[in-house]
Amino acid sequence: MKAEELKLEELVEFSEGNINFYGRRLILHSLNAFAQFRKDLLEMFGEEHARRILTRFGYFWGQADAAAMKRILDWESPLEIIKAGAKLHMLHGTAKTVTRKIDYDSERGTFFMEVDWIDSAEADEHLIELGWSDKPVCWSMTGYASGYASLCTGRSIYFVEKECRATGKKHCTVVGKDRESWGKEIEPYLKFFEAEDIKGTVRKLTEELREKMKELSIQRRELEEIQRARAPFFLEYRSRSLKQVLDLADRVAHFDSSVLITGETGVGKEVLANYIHGNSFRNKGPFITVNCGALPESLLESELFGHKAGSFTGAIRDRIGLFEQAGGGTIFLDEIGDITPAMQLNILRVLQEKEILRIGENKPRKIDVRVIAATNKDLDKEVASGRFREDLLYRLRVIEVEVPPLRERKEDILPLARYLVKRMADRLNIPKLRLDSTVIDYLTGYPWPGNVREMENALERGAILSRDGQIIPEHLPSSITRSQAARHAAGIVGGKTLLDMEREYIQAVLESCGGNKSRAAEILGISYSTLWRKLKEIEERK
Repeated sequence: MKAEELKLEELVEFSEGNINFYGRRLILHSLNAFAQFRKDLLEMFGEEHARRILTRFGYFWGQADAAAMKRILDWESPLEIIKAGAKLHMLHGTAKTVTRKIDYDSERGTFFMEVDWIDSAEADEHLIELGWSDKPVCWSMTGYASGYASLCTGRSIYFVEKECRATGKKHCTVVGKDRESWGKEIEPYLKFFEAEDIKGTVRKLTEELREKMKELSIQRRELEEIQRARAPFFLEYRSRSLKQVLDLADRVAHFDSSVLITGETGVGKEVLANYIHGNSFRNKGPFITVNCGALPESLLESELFGHKAGSFTGAIRDRIGLFEQAGGGTIFLDEIGDITPAMQLNILRVLQEKEILRIGENKPRKIDVRVIAATNKDLDKEVASGRFREDLLYRLRVIEVEVPPLRERKEDILPLARYLVKRMADRLNIPKLRLDSTVIDYLTGYPWPGNVREMENALERGAILSRDGQIIPEHLPSSITRSQAARHAAGIVGGKTLLDMEREYIQAVLESCGGNKSRAAEILGISYSTLWRKLKEIEERK
């Protein structure tokens, strides 16, 4: 687990009357109310005692969060769990955290961390009721950082605020060091971390604070720094490769040129085609999809171009083809690499002449339609082997957009999974549907040979099997959990032949699809007949 992968909705469960953080109950409080409470503390007990109370409150809060993180998650390194403290602080709504420098040597026990807090909530509390200050005021936040880092490292770590927005600075800056590295510089601050037997009213107030304010979780919208696209499956992405694809799609959308989208099965070629259409001047017109590989030539010709009544047996009335139906819009020819040479010639004529000829007619009809095609085949190799026309390829590939597979953009896996789960929550009517944090390593460690389509199927399975809307590893297909187990093993298990590995993988994909052979063949990137033959061979080898 990495700190950057923490997500609020996977850590916290919201229900009426209860907000639960892995067994610890949270309470939301108003920033304005806490600002008044801060003012009362200062006026009733003075700055030193008020600061001590708020610092120790933050210290215990940070220790509780650190203990939870150590208990519930498997971290990639000791440094990651320390980074998680800054991420948690941001998820709590206290500030946007930017770690400028971090250096931790567990053997020597030395620790250094410098963090910027942008838009600090505690600075806001002070400004609301007390106005500008001549010294830093983020006391509970420095306490939190100190308590969190101390529990994680097993050493006394203290954070000191060097600059504060409440003093007029642009943002707050804190520095954390181990006790030895601070030296005498930390001594004036130690009293704020230590308990003191002050007036009974203060002790009572502290106890009430601990009971009523177990967690300060002020919900603020986190600034989005990553560009987000507008089409499904592309709403969340982090990879540079997909950003380049979308940038190209945006530029292409404003022109009427033909586009060829390439990529493996399941990467979202149709979704990208729809995205291009939606951003083009044709977006008010229809977007019609044709799976060219799913229809025999005679039926495909009638579907695309239409026919005249009586032109062949069963043609009892005139029929408008899909090219005409897509007039003013876009037609998407999926699996274009599977069409026959005769059909290739017909498509070439459409692209060259911008007209179609219905079956049984001699008079051509002009059409106004944009053509976007897609394939998972290498059409250059198909041309070299004589199975695809070179002139048609040139016409289709005015612009080529290649969608990279998920395994080549692993940073997109988690945000994509979260988006799909959110969408399934509405579709399956499971309002609380969410990913448990324990499934993250399984999702990011799996190669996803079936790409987005396989992920959607796997998460739908997890959603259906989930209890109380929480998807855990046991709900995922065994092909995914086996893959993660293999990663943790010392190496490839010996004694298995290539045929054994193929058999296990095919069976795992079938299981993830609930036995649906058509869907399994699609994920595996093979035809239904090839899958049937392989299953027969597997059965014969038993």
